Amino acid sequence: MTTAICILNWNGQKLLERFLPSVLAHSPKASIYIIDNGSTDQSCSWVATTYPDIHIIELDQNYGYAGGYNLGLQQIEADVYCLLNSDIRVEAGWLAPIQESFAENSMMGLAQPRIKQIENPEFFEYAGAAGGFLDALGYPYCRGRILNHLERDHGQYSDSRPVQWASGACLFVRKSCWEELQGFDADFFAHQEEIDLCWRARNKGWEVWTIGNSEVFHLGGATLPQSPQKWYLNFRNSLWMLQKNLPAHKLYSVLWQRMVLDGLAAVVFLCRLQFGNFFAVLKAHRDLYIYWSKNQKKRNAQDTYREDYFHSKSILWNFFVLKRSKFSDIPLDKRE
Repeated sequence: MTTAICILNWNGQKLLERFLPSVLAHSPKASIYIIDNGSTDQSCSWVATTYPDIHIIELDQNYGYAGGYNLGLQQIEADVYCLLNSDIRVEAGWLAPIQESFAENSMMGLAQPRIKQIENPEFFEYAGAAGGFLDALGYPYCRGRILNHLERDHGQYSDSRPVQWASGACLFVRKSCWEELQGFDADFFAHQEEIDLCWRARNKGWEVWTIGNSEVFHLGGATLPQSPQKWYLNFRNSLWMLQKNLPAHKLYSVLWQRMVLDGLAAVVFLCRLQFGNFFAVLKAHRDLYIYWSKNQKKRNAQDTYREDYFHSKSILWNFFVLKRSKFSDIPLDKRE
């Protein structure tokens, strides 16, 4: 089974200089590709000069995370793709457990390792931690990360098991699964496209796994720092994802509840005089209506919608009211 490690790059020469050596040193029997999203720095020439054996795919502009990978992977042949952030450090033995898991389980469509912080390696990292889940309103959280609370890793999530979504920071995807789903939804541009992909995969019967005996270390926040644009993409893409993937009998009730909670978040931003963030929420809701028809067509292209799309009915209630900040304390709610 062949593996291609695919690193999407946009003006990230410094990150490549720092992290690419570990990928080369610890990824035997895998081909390595740089998919360049229209960089204006010297990323491509530096890679070509320093590592001439690495394959470089140059795109003509920045298509975002989703569009960049969609275009880049069309030019790569492998049984399994590893979509690896440019700010990930890997160590010896990280790759083999995931390759073996794909070989042993033909229904494994997507997977991730445990993802930990570079700066504080005893703690899980925000973007994916040890595998992701959703609550009934579509709020994501992880084994090892509930909202902004990160757990220390003391082996509590070192098992391998199915999850509901895998992190885009280090996302393994079987080529046949990727092609069936036609890749990411490029309209997302960036943020939550991997959750949408995993949700669509599970709707079609594929399994999403976290592989506990593999770990990587993520710098985090290097691609797009916290900003109104990031808030906008997160609010917008979350609503789009719900519209596309919810069971029909839950679609409007869940969207209404989420929009009310988004409105409360906008009020908080306004009270804090964070006007850019406030307008980001309004813009996200505007785009739900503008793109409603287009996303309905995407929704109608699916033929199954899983009822068991969520793990907890409300992660907000568990965290803020019941003060549960560890994944192990979050109960699995019975499906209605």
